[in-house]
Amino acid sequence: MDLEIFNDDNLIDDKRQEWVEDLADFAANELELDENTQLSIHFVTKDGIHEINKKYRDVDRATDVISFAINDGEDSLDYLEQQIPDLPVDLGDLFISVEIVKEHADEYEHSFDRELGYTIVHGILHLNGYDHIKPEDEKVMIGLQEKILSAYGLKK
Repeated sequence: MDLEIFNDDNLIDDKRQEWVEDLADFAANELELDENTQLSIHFVTKDGIHEINKKYRDVDRATDVISFAINDGEDSLDYLEQQIPDLPVDLGDLFISVEIVKEHADEYEHSFDRELGYTIVHGILHLNGYDHIKPEDEKVMIGLQEKILSAYGLKK
């Protein structure tokens, strides 16, 4: 996976950034994504994600993760993939509030890494078309999420 991490405010340290890269690669392998798959992860403040949520989703609150998929299923890119077979697959962008991840870790009595891993895998699944609006979809998504996290060693 071609992963680009934006950590301009140094919200995570270099060691944890390497860990994030490893987890994202692991999740991509578990999901059998093409090697040329691209993804960007932006680590932002609580205020930063609140602003993004308000501006782009019209939701006036902070959240832990926001995903912006490049191809959300409405406009297929199949025609481009047929024309250019080696075209990289850009999943999109994840915006993650490190402060809210920490709050959730404390609230749910998880380690910070478990909660960060949960948030990253959850976001990657959203970018791959998984959702949890309907109970049957939630069962599939959360089941797959827990399978990936457990296989990586991040159990509850």
